[in-house]
Amino acid sequence: MLKKCYSGSMKLEKTEIERIAGLACLKLSSEEVEKFQQQLSAVLEYMEVLNEVDTSQIEITAQVTGLEDVLRTDVIQDCPESQKRKIIEQFPFEQKDALEVPKIL
Repeated sequence: MLKKCYSGSMKLEKTEIERIAGLACLKLSSEEVEKFQQQLSAVLEYMEVLNEVDTSQIEITAQVTGLEDVLRTDVIQDCPESQKRKIIEQFPFEQKDALEVPKIL
């Protein structure tokens, strides 16, 4: 998809910008296509500069904060049948053993 120009820089063609815009469901004017062609090409050129940095001695890092997920085991707790019935009665829809709640999004 990307073509490397003989000058050593990455330059996107207008058709590539139009294809990317189509994938993102964006309608761009010809001025916007030209603008984004320059801007995205500049980003790719910068990525080429970053590719030249020697990272062979750098340890792979997924995150840097040291924080870890705190997980707990789900435990099913039994409750009295009368309490279950009260909860079930509050739901507008019930299918077999499942309670259906309204969508929130």
